[in-house]
This record gives sequence, C-alpha cells and structure tokens, in this order.
Amino acid sequence: MKWAHAAEQGKAMGKTEERESEISPVEEVRRAVTGFATDLKGFQAEMDTKLQQTEERMTMLDRKMTLPARTPLVGATDYAAPHQKAFNAYVRNGDDDGFRGLEMESKSLSSAVNSDGGYLVDPQTAERVKSVLKATASVRAIASVVQVESTSYDVLVDYTDIGAGWATEAGPTSETGTPQIDRITIPLHELSALPKASQRLLDDAAFDIEGWLAGRIADKFARAEAAAFINGDGVDKPTGFLTHTQVHNDSWAWDALGYVPTGVDGDLTPDAVVDLIYALGAQYRANGSFIMNSKTAGRVRKLKDLDGRFLWSDGMAAGEPARLMGYPVLVAEDMPDVTTDAVAIAFGDFAAGYTVAERPDLRILRDPFSAKPHVLFYATKRVGGDVSDFAAIKLLKFGLA
Repeated sequence: MKWAHAAEQGKAMGKTEERESEISPVEEVRRAVTGFATDLKGFQAEMDTKLQQTEERMTMLDRKMTLPARTPLVGATDYAAPHQKAFNAYVRNGDDDGFRGLEMESKSLSSAVNSDGGYLVDPQTAERVKSVLKATASVRAIASVVQVESTSYDVLVDYTDIGAGWATEAGPTSETGTPQIDRITIPLHELSALPKASQRLLDDAAFDIEGWLAGRIADKFARAEAAAFINGDGVDKPTGFLTHTQVHNDSWAWDALGYVPTGVDGDLTPDAVVDLIYALGAQYRANGSFIMNSKTAGRVRKLKDLDGRFLWSDGMAAGEPARLMGYPVLVAEDMPDVTTDAVAIAFGDFAAGYTVAERPDLRILRDPFSAKPHVLFYATKRVGGDVSDFAAIKLLKFGLA
C-alpha cells in the first residue's frame, strides 16, 4: 500500500512539472510583473498612510508652537507687563521673585534688585514722576536740565573777552588780554522721600499702587526741588540763585548777581520793570523770563503804562504762561514776598543762567518692619543745581538803592 501511494504521488509530481515546463517564458514574465506591481501598490498605500499620519502630527505640533504668536492679532502685547506685575508684587508684599530672569536696563530708569529685597525702579513709575516734576512751577521748567552718571557736573564758562586794538602798518603790536575760563562744579545731592501705607491698603487689589506711589514721591520731590533751586544754601542740597552775592547792577562783577532797585520802598513802578528788562544783556534778553510768586504777580498785573494799558497779559491758549511786557512769567511760590529791600522778582535767560544736573535713576526701598503695620517706601533721587552764568540773571530789589 505504501509503495502504491508513493507511486501515485510520483506520478502527480511528474504531471505538475510537466505542466510548468509547458508555460512559456512570456507568461512567466507577465506573472512576475503582475506580482511586482501588486507588491508596489501595497507598499505605496502603506507609505501614503504613514505620510498622512506624520502630516497630521506635524500639524498638531505647529498649532501648539504658533498659538502664542497669534495672541497679538487679538490685542496689543503689553511688553511692560512682567515688570509691572513684579513691581506690584514687590510693593504689596515684598516678593521679589518676579524680578528673577527679567532684564533690568539702567537706560530705561531701572536698577538691579539685591538679595535683601533691594532697590528697584519700575520704568513706568519713574516716567510718571518725571512728568509731574516738569509740570510743577519750578525753575526746572525754564532752566537747563542735564542728566549725568557721575557725582558732579562741571560747567566751563568763558566770561571775559579777548583783547584787541588797532595797529599801524609799521608800528609794533602789543600784547592783548587773554580770555578767562571759569569752572563751575555742580555737585549732586540726594533728595529723599519716605511715604508709607498700611499693609491692608496694599493688599487691596483695587488700589492703584503706582498712582499713589508716584503722586506721593512727585509731590515731595517737586516741593523740595523748587525751594532749593531758589533758596538752597548748597549744603546737602542744590544752591539757589538767590543765595549768591547780590550787588547793584552798576557795580556788577562775575560771581555775583546784579540787582536793579525799584526806587520805591517796598513797592514798584512800571519804570522799574523796564529798567530790570534792559539791565540784562541783549544776548540773553531774547530768551528772558520773569520769576515771582503769586502775591507779587497780583501786584504786578495791576501796573499800567502811561496810556492806561496793562503791562500784564494772560496766555492766549491753555497752558501758555502769562506775559509781562511780552516776556513769559513763571509763578514760583518760593520767591520772596514784596517787602522792604526784598528781591521779589528775577528776570533772565535761565536756560543759560541756571543748570540742573541729575542722575536718571529713581530708587525705591521697601521697609515693612520699621513702622508696623505700615510699610515705608524710601525713595531717593540725586539732583544738583547752581548758577552757571552770572550775567544771564538780574534781580529787582524793592528798595531805594
């Protein structure tokens, strides 16, 4: 039986080989090409599926990566927000963690924060304080203001003229005078303010911390500066122009301010105002300005010329200063009142005659311990001022001589 079965299998295999041997070469090539095409289509379909999956994944990643960049299309980006949030957090609770990783640029009125809770400057707050200082009735409004990075500012002034003379063709030429240069050093002094607020008030989210802090510091600094620029003695504060030596304008010399007397004891006349104006050199008179306080201004604006016209005229537009005989008037309350021999009015080119030097940074130190339950804010600013050209300012003395 086994031999019979093996014989039958041998015959079957023989028939199969006989049929395969009967297939032509063309048919073999056709079958091979058909199989290759089938395999290629399968491979292509598999690759298309993988590419589609990859594209979908890349699209999802692209959406996640580009989502933050689409935010400015909806609203403007607040680039100062991190600094503002960090500043608010520091003022409210002394947390300076928000300053870590933030770049603090000194050019934009900022300073580094030290490890103890340190000094800091919020750029927006410093700008607001600066704008308030400019708006106050201070000599700063008409003086020359410079920003320095050192402890003092030097002004070089050539206050004499070079000698000259007529010479003949054959005669000898004699030596002439040489101009002299004066160095005026304006040291910077520290101006400070120490406002305080309760911690409960600082914790109130609706409270405008920046507005409160800017307003308090601005008010303190503005009043202190305005007084010092006029009456400061130069000891730990700017030197006011009224503290310099005052002499009659007929005997005026450098390092002193010349004054013109009104000719009336404790009073003035229109002629005295004219004398004051023309006591100033023509090179300064074109940019001249008056400085006086409100009480003096109330008396001056009643003056009339011989034709009955007022010498005083109010500004024609909002924000424009009043004018006295065509020259602007700065009403500064730190000027003296009208009394016997008082120097109550100044006239001059203060942009040339007085210089304010200051450092551009404002520093704030938060102190939550010294006045519990209040928090103190120690703010400092370095500023100096002094007369830089004694020929550019003249005074009106309410006296006989």
